Amino acid sequence: VETLPGETVRTEGDPPSTDQSTDQAYDGLGSGYALFWQAYGRDSIDGANLPLEATVHYGTAYDNAFWNGSRMVFGDGDGEVFRGFTGSLSVIGHELAHGVTERTAGLAYQGQSGALNEHISDVFGALTEQHSSDQGAGQASWLIGSEIFTPAVQGRALRDMHNPGTAYDDDVLGSDPQPAHMRGYITTLEDNGGVHLNSGIPNRAFTLAALAIGGAAWNGAGLIWYRALTSGGIEPDAGFERFARATLDAAAGLFGPGSAEQRAVRAGWIEVGVLTATEGAGR
Repeated sequence: VETLPGETVRTEGDPPSTDQSTDQAYDGLGSGYALFWQAYGRDSIDGANLPLEATVHYGTAYDNAFWNGSRMVFGDGDGEVFRGFTGSLSVIGHELAHGVTERTAGLAYQGQSGALNEHISDVFGALTEQHSSDQGAGQASWLIGSEIFTPAVQGRALRDMHNPGTAYDDDVLGSDPQPAHMRGYITTLEDNGGVHLNSGIPNRAFTLAALAIGGAAWNGAGLIWYRALTSGGIEPDAGFERFARATLDAAAGLFGPGSAEQRAVRAGWIEVGVLTATEGAGR
């Protein structure tokens, strides 16, 4: 039944329920909260202790998860291609981060700003998983939703942040369509202008920066991206280049102009074709 919010099953401080999806969502939201609080001092989605609410078992064989503006919603999957979406911590963190983006930069869900919206959710989805496991950038898989496909699917995950376009190649789903460089940018009217497709480009820029900086990515590239997102300087219709420049400014503010961290961020954006070597040089 596609009815929200649904019946209350578990609230803060309750013991585990008898429902796996409920407990996965509860624990996953706790991990997402821990990332934003411990790494960035952010108290929940709005920075003011907004209760984290989720609905599980949404619909019938529902093949998705989403943020609806007030809660996270997770389907169980059809059992043929997709399994339950609460089974992936990176997916839970991804949906929570949509709420953070909405309450900060408010990136419009269309075209490049929409792809940035999706990208930021992938960033903090991956970082939720890494933070929960105390995993460094070099140890991380950089996969989003690696637990979601059934064994019948020829694929590793919904998305591969480090190598967009390689996450799956399946008879039913087809091959992963994400571009990894601006020369492959997809112009389309579908998917709100390709928000789930073109997000691969900034995803790769981020992972390249995170790997170059090394250590715990939430303290390096993740901190830079968080500062850029919450700086107040990102307009709702911002595109890739505008956001790239905001990350360069954030890196300079956090680590110093010309720092290794800023150079790593610049190199990531240049590698995917968002900035040229001369464009990025003055920051």
